[in-house]
Amino acid sequence: MGVDEYASAKAKEVVDAAFAYEIETNKVDPIIIEKDLSIVAIVGDNMKNHSGISGKMFSALGRNGVSIRAIAQGSSERNISAVISTADVKKAINVLHEDFFETTFRQVNLFIAGLGNVGQKFLDQLQQQKQFLLDKLRMQIRVVGIANSKKMYFNEEGIDIANWQAEIQKGDAMNLADFTSTIQTKNLRNSVFADITANEELATVYGDLLQKSISVVACNKVAASSPYVYYKKLKDLANEFNSQFLFETNVGAGLPIIGTLKDLLHSGDKINRIQAVLSGTLNFVFNNYDGTTSFASVVKQAQDEGYTEPDPRLDLSGKDVMRKIMILARESGEQMEMEDISNNSFMPESCMTGSVEDFYAAMEKEEAHFKKILDAAKAAGKKLKFVASYDKGKAAVGLQQVDEQSDFYHLYGKDNVVLFYTDRYPEQPLVVKGAGAGAAVTASGVFADIIRAAAN
Repeated sequence: MGVDEYASAKAKEVVDAAFAYEIETNKVDPIIIEKDLSIVAIVGDNMKNHSGISGKMFSALGRNGVSIRAIAQGSSERNISAVISTADVKKAINVLHEDFFETTFRQVNLFIAGLGNVGQKFLDQLQQQKQFLLDKLRMQIRVVGIANSKKMYFNEEGIDIANWQAEIQKGDAMNLADFTSTIQTKNLRNSVFADITANEELATVYGDLLQKSISVVACNKVAASSPYVYYKKLKDLANEFNSQFLFETNVGAGLPIIGTLKDLLHSGDKINRIQAVLSGTLNFVFNNYDGTTSFASVVKQAQDEGYTEPDPRLDLSGKDVMRKIMILARESGEQMEMEDISNNSFMPESCMTGSVEDFYAAMEKEEAHFKKILDAAKAAGKKLKFVASYDKGKAAVGLQQVDEQSDFYHLYGKDNVVLFYTDRYPEQPLVVKGAGAGAAVTASGVFADIIRAAAN
C-alpha cells in the first residue's frame, strides 16, 4: 500500500500490531517501509477498449530507465498507476506526455564531450539539419551539455550551438566525475552521450551512463578496443538497461562498416574472412610518398590536413589499424585481444620514442629506410598498402606490396575499403569503400549514430 511519508512510521506500527500473532509465528513478515517513492497514473475513459495502453506506458518508462516498483489498474480500467522513484517523476511525466499527448516530435537530450575538429564539424552539421530532423523525423536534438578539456557547461533549456564558444565560457572547470554525475543527476528523458575524444579516462565512465539508460555514442576507440571483458560488459549493460552503445566511427570514420557487418550477422550470415585497408592516414601517406619529398613531410601533411590521430605514431605503428581489425573481429563474434594480432611494422624503433617532435626528427634521419621500401615496390611494379586481415579467428596487420589484380591497388587519397567474405559472399566479397578519414565524414558518422540511438 501507499501512504504519505509522514504517516509511514505510524502505519507500520499499527499494521505490525494488527498482525502481531502472524509475525510472531512467521506466517508473515513485518512491514518494510520504502521511502522517496511517488505514484504516476494515466487516466482516461474507455481505455479498456484500446489495447496496448499499459504496454505503451511501461515500455516508454522502461526505455528511459524508470524502474517500476508496483502497478495497479482499477476494474473500470480508467486508471493505470505505477509506483516509481520520486527522483524519476519529472522524467516519467515528460516521457508519458511525449508518447501519449505530444504527437509533434520526440525530444532528444544530447551531452557532448570533445569540441575539436570533429566535434565542431558535428555541431555545424547539427545546426544545418535541425529543421530537417524536425520536419522529416519528428525529432528535436537538444544539446544540453558540452565539455572540452578545460570547461564544461550545462543548460537544460538547450545550448545555443551556433555560439557554443561563448556558451562554454559560462561553465565550470572540466572535471570528469562532476561531468558524469551531472548527466546522471539531471535524469533527462531520451538522453544520449557522445564521446568525440580520444581520451582513455572518459571511456571508463560509459558503464555508469549505460546503466542509467543513457545511450553512448563513441567516436573514441578506447572502450571498444579495451580488454575483451570490458567491451563485453558495455555491450551487456546496453542490452540490460535498454540503452545503445554505438561506435560506427571507430572503423572507417563515416563508412557503414560495422553497420553492414551487423546486418549480415542479424540476417543469419557468417563472417569467415575480412581483408581491409583501414587507415586513411597510411593510405594517404603511401599514395603521396613518391621519394621526391621526405616521408616525414608527407606524414606531417597528413597530420595538418586532420587525417592522423593526435599522436601520428598510433597510425604509423599500425596500432590504430590493430584496434580496428580487432573491433571488427569482436563484432563478428570473436573473443580477441590486442596481443592476439600480429603486426609486421615498417617503422624503425628509433622513430617510436620521445615526443612527437622527436618522432619527426627521427623519421628525417631514417629517410633512406623509407626510400628503400618505396623503391622495392616500384621495382616490382607494385604499390604499398597497409593491410589488415581477419581469417577464421586470426588477425594480422602489416605493410604489403600489392599488384594491379588486388582490390587495394586502385585505392586513392585517404580512402578505406573492407572486403567481407561470408557464407553468402564466399568468392566475390561484399565491399564497403570510401573516405576513411577527415573531420567532416567522421562527424557525419557520429551524427548517424546519435540519430540511430535516439530512434531506438
